[in-house]
Amino acid sequence: MDYISGWCKSKRRLEGLTAIVTGSNTGIGKETALDFYMRGARVIMACRDTTKAESAKKEIENAKEGVEGIGTLVVEELNLSQLKSVREFAFRILAKESNINILVNNAGVMCCPEGRTEDGFETHMGTNHFGHALLTLLLLPRLKKSAPSRIVFVSSLMHKSNDVDLDDINFEKKRYDALDAYSRSKGANVLYAKALGIKLKEHNINNVMTYSLHPGVINTEIGRHFSDTLLTGGTWLFKYIIGFFAKTPRCGAQTTIYCSVDESCAEQSGLYYADCRVAPTSKQCKDEEIPAKFFDITTELLKLKKYDPFGDKDPERSLFEE
Repeated sequence: MDYISGWCKSKRRLEGLTAIVTGSNTGIGKETALDFYMRGARVIMACRDTTKAESAKKEIENAKEGVEGIGTLVVEELNLSQLKSVREFAFRILAKESNINILVNNAGVMCCPEGRTEDGFETHMGTNHFGHALLTLLLLPRLKKSAPSRIVFVSSLMHKSNDVDLDDINFEKKRYDALDAYSRSKGANVLYAKALGIKLKEHNINNVMTYSLHPGVINTEIGRHFSDTLLTGGTWLFKYIIGFFAKTPRCGAQTTIYCSVDESCAEQSGLYYADCRVAPTSKQCKDEEIPAKFFDITTELLKLKKYDPFGDKDPERSLFEE
C-alpha cells in the first residue's frame, strides 16, 4: 500500500516551533513525532503511558543521534479518557510553553468493549472526541497567540458508516455496537474540525487552521480489542492477514504530516483529507447546520459555557472548580 499512497513532499523546517502530538508513543503518532523532530521542532509527546513514551523517545533520539537540525522531544502525561487529566495537562503546558504552533489530536481507541469514562461518556466518544475537544479549546488562546498555527484531528474513513446521533451521543438509547461507537466518534472528529474552522472565522481568527483526515488502514496496535468485540480471532486476523495489505505506520502518518506542515494547505481550514489531498466526507459532515449544533452540544457537555476559547486569555483553574 505504501507505493500507491499519498506522501507529504514538503521540506518545510520547524525550528522555533512547538508541536503537540497525542498518542505518540506508538504507531502513526510516533511517526508524526519523529517527522516533526527531524524538521527541528520541539515536540511534546502527550501520552497516557509515560513509561512507553519515554522508551519511544529514547528510541527516536538514539536512532537519530548526531543528525544535524533535529529538534527536542518532551514527554508529558495525558489521559484523554479523563477530563481532569486533560485539564492538568493543558495547565502544565500553558505554564511551560510560550508558544504552541501545531496540535495533532491523534490518540484514540477502537472497538472497545462497552464502557464509560469516569466523566460518564461512552468510551469511544469520551476518548476520541470529548478529550481532544477539551484539550483543543483549552489550548486555543495560546494557539491563536502563536499563529499561524494548525489543529489536526485524526479521524477515519469509517466515519461514513454511521452518523453521529445528536440525540444519543453516549449510546444510552441504542443497543451498543463497538464498530458503530468507533465510527460515531470518528464522525465527531470531522464534524468538530469543520465546526471549529467555521467558529474561528466567525471570530475573525484567520490564522488558526483546522483539519481532519483519514490516515488509511494501518497495521498498528489499534486492533487489540477486535477479538473481544468484533469476532473471535479478530486481532490476529487484522495483524497478520489484513495487516499484510495495510500501510506501514510511516506511510499512515503522511496525511497527518501533510495537514500539519505542508504549504499547499496552509490557507485551507475545516476540510477533510486522505492520501494528502482533500477528500469527500459523509453526507452528515457536509451539512452546514449539524456541525454548529454538535459544537454547541460539546461545549455544553464539557461545561465550558463560562469560558471563551476564542478570546485572548488562557483558561483559569477557577472555571473548573466545583
